[in-house]
Amino acid sequence: MSQKLIIFDMDGTLVNSSITIANAINYVRKKISLPPMSQQKILSLVNDHTINPARQFYESDTFMPQYEKWFTEYYSRHHQNELELYEGIKELLETLKKRAYLLAIATNAYRASTIETLTHLEIDKYFNAIACYDDVAKGKPHPDMLYKLLDDLGQSHTNSLFVGDGPRDEMAAKAAKIEYKMVDWGFTEHTQREVVISVDALKKSLLGEL
Repeated sequence: MSQKLIIFDMDGTLVNSSITIANAINYVRKKISLPPMSQQKILSLVNDHTINPARQFYESDTFMPQYEKWFTEYYSRHHQNELELYEGIKELLETLKKRAYLLAIATNAYRASTIETLTHLEIDKYFNAIACYDDVAKGKPHPDMLYKLLDDLGQSHTNSLFVGDGPRDEMAAKAAKIEYKMVDWGFTEHTQREVVISVDALKKSLLGEL
């Protein structure tokens, strides 16, 4: 591949955080006297770009600062027991760094929980830059994060690639005119479209390796 910069979504692409995300959202819901939602329902909504997630999860028009505080509170207490990398991800990142690619993350998670996640899973060292929900005016599906990463790393959309697991990622890549690869091991079930079905397949696609 000709790309110099490879940008990854985090949750559902690099990190299996499904249990933590569902539990953290339900932790916030409990704080505001809402009944719990099923993990399946929460994960079906996480990447749905047609909804207002604050309204769906918390019956609020916007994410209130207290919601972020409570979400991060749960995340910080439980991430060590509930987060894991998808199999083969660490080896993929190691190989890409050895090949001198620039690596970055664009995630709708808040910076505090993102840093905790990457540090706990011992992959923070692989990334040249990170763009989080609270770093930009608008999160994905808007392209603000991708623009920020391009600016921070001095790269062009023409030599960059974005790897994600849902329509929010795909829409952001399209808006930023960055090539996109959709993976199919995360939170979104994909039908009737071309997707990368395994980490090994992604590695082969990126590097032409068997």
